Amino acid sequence: MPTQTEIELQAAAFRRLQQHLMQDRTDVQNIDMMNLTGFCRNCLSRWYQEAANERGIEMGKEEARELYYGMTMDEWKANYQTDATPEKQEAFKVAFEENVGKK
Repeated sequence: MPTQTEIELQAAAFRRLQQHLMQDRTDVQNIDMMNLTGFCRNCLSRWYQEAANERGIEMGKEEARELYYGMTMDEWKANYQTDATPEKQEAFKVAFEENVGKK
């Protein structure tokens, strides 16, 4: 497969994942994703930011989140985020340390 075609397919798959998480499954909480998979929407926006920064494009965390989420984090939280149980919060601490904290 030509490299450009592979890049285009990967980009299309990323856009579909983004649509799935941002439009189709807004009911799925980031904390649940992190606890089960080791990544969440915030991780995806951070990876987007890191890719931009690696290419010399200045982009901060909030800008990347707004680009990925299609809204500010405050708007996302107000519209879709629910309170997490203490058990989920404890599991998140472990998942975050294992998947994000050890960079």
